[in-house]
Amino acid sequence: MNDAQTAGDAAPLELRIDAKSYLSADGTPVEVVRDLALRLEAGSFGALIGPSGCGKTTILKIAAGLDADFRGKLRAPGSGRLGMVFQEPRLLPWRTVEQNIRLALPSDPADVDLTDLVEILGLGAHLARYPGELSLGLARRAAIARAFAVRPDFLLLDEPFVSLDETVAARLRGELMALTKRAKVTTLFVTHDLEEAVHLADRLFLLSDRPARIILEKTLPPPRGGRSADVIVSVCEEMRALAAQAVKDARQG
Repeated sequence: MNDAQTAGDAAPLELRIDAKSYLSADGTPVEVVRDLALRLEAGSFGALIGPSGCGKTTILKIAAGLDADFRGKLRAPGSGRLGMVFQEPRLLPWRTVEQNIRLALPSDPADVDLTDLVEILGLGAHLARYPGELSLGLARRAAIARAFAVRPDFLLLDEPFVSLDETVAARLRGELMALTKRAKVTTLFVTHDLEEAVHLADRLFLLSDRPARIILEKTLPPPRGGRSADVIVSVCEEMRALAAQAVKDARQG
């Protein structure tokens, strides 16, 4: 059983997953997450880092309230306005970029001014185009714009920059930083790229292999999004050393 609720705007994200399992195709139980506890202060940016297949996306779906089949507790921040960006842009191919961005808006979406959002993401010249006409980078921008259009107080991103050219990814990271700082939105970001996480986040949560649990947490020095290359390298080296020691201790225990 789990106890999920939505808290006030200043409340943190609090997620506890005592156990999460599913049945494989042959009926075998697979334990995905065990004894995971995560707290993220309101308005801050947290990054979940872990190897492929460890359960990062499962944790994100639970945090979003999309998967209630777990033992634990979810206390989501804000008033329930959730923005979510998936690995794939998931744009409707028969709608224009602007129509896709406005999909989640209230009953009169045409009345919502998207000028600033479109300008930050560089989508102004592409609003009348269809998803099939877009590069992957532009499609990801449209997906991010859709998530921010609802003015979320809780934002979840599942590896939104994977498979992008580094130049494009770097620009998108900068645009994401600008948006999250302006909106002061509580953000949980999933990645397997430690350098990317150190660049973007206020707080890191390093996951073990499946069943996933948090083996290491670290609060990063400010400013978020403005750390030097030397600081990023230093933090990454520290995290890798601490993670290796944590894994070694767990095996000996």
